[in-house]
Amino acid sequence: MQMLSHNPAAAYRRVELDARIEAAGAADLARICLEEAVAALGQAQIALERAPDTIPREALARAQAITLWLARSVAPEHPLRDSLVTFYGGLAAQIAGNFVRARAGEIARVRGDLNDLLAAAG
Repeated sequence: MQMLSHNPAAAYRRVELDARIEAAGAADLARICLEEAVAALGQAQIALERAPDTIPREALARAQAITLWLARSVAPEHPLRDSLVTFYGGLAAQIAGNFVRARAGEIARVRGDLNDLLAAAG
């Protein structure tokens, strides 16, 4: 049998996240995704501080996957649909640009944009 994770803390976080998602409504799900993307970019920033020459691929991939999911999941009837799809898609593209050469400033800006949206969703 394969272990859930080589990192017990990551396994516990995953179980907690799964429980939050299971209990969430549509608005809560978007909020959870924003929180997770912000957290992943924070992990990327910390990883870059520790090892500036190593691209934090796992954290960036997680943040990019979340922003792409957010872009694809905006409800068709949402009055800001086009703007949100463009916003999330642009953030996903910026994150993708960091897979070749990670730029701490750009990661911080994307994280700040997501944090701003999270705060506005209040």
